[in-house]
Amino acid sequence: MKRIIYLLLIIVMPICALANDEANILLKKGNDQYAKGQYKEAITTYQKIVDDGHQSALVYYNLGNAYFKNEDVPSALLYYEKAHKLSPGDEDINFNIQFANQKTTDKVEAGTEFFITKWWHSFILRFSLTTLAVMTILFFIAGCVLLTVYRFTNSVSIKKWSFYLALVILIFGFASMFVASRQDQYFDAHHGAIIFSTSVNVKSAPTPNAKNLFLIHDGTKVEILEDNNGWMKIRLASGNEGWINASDAKEI
Repeated sequence: MKRIIYLLLIIVMPICALANDEANILLKKGNDQYAKGQYKEAITTYQKIVDDGHQSALVYYNLGNAYFKNEDVPSALLYYEKAHKLSPGDEDINFNIQFANQKTTDKVEAGTEFFITKWWHSFILRFSLTTLAVMTILFFIAGCVLLTVYRFTNSVSIKKWSFYLALVILIFGFASMFVASRQDQYFDAHHGAIIFSTSVNVKSAPTPNAKNLFLIHDGTKVEILEDNNGWMKIRLASGNEGWINASDAKEI
């Protein structure tokens, strides 16, 4: 319960992430530069917002777009994926990830997912953690208000309806909290990275002299399974596994 409460406090922070004047000014400046086709300058401006500690799906998405326009597909995919983690149900972000992947060398076919598992993942990723956090807080506030009405009203009918309505709303609050925790665990279990080196030989073991298993190229998304002294054990969406040097990829 403590982890979930802490999670809710953390994920509502993006609501205020761009609340200060400096971040808003930089965002507007970056948007203006992007609109004028000044993509390198827009990248620098958006990156300043990120470097200042702001986590925002909007900034990550705009930064990904600027990188894509600058023909840096791996960086574009890295920031699209960062935006996806904060707003997994956003159709524009998901479309751009698919579109950018068409520009990569490796066309990795994902394995078939059991339909119930696929439905469940689609359900818990429908809303962002921020949206789920706000919903949870609003449900709990509304439930507490109704319980206050139940406690102090003298009308029997109002007591009855306020109690049952408060119960239903609080159940929705706990449900949204549960979904938020499942989504957080999903991304913890799917710790990804984007390949940035032009080509990488995936090894059978975390040593330079190990056998080469297969070759992957920049822009390919991999799942990180293990870290070992500067090496990453990775898995492709197809299920192929192996080891790469950690410097060949950037974590999402």
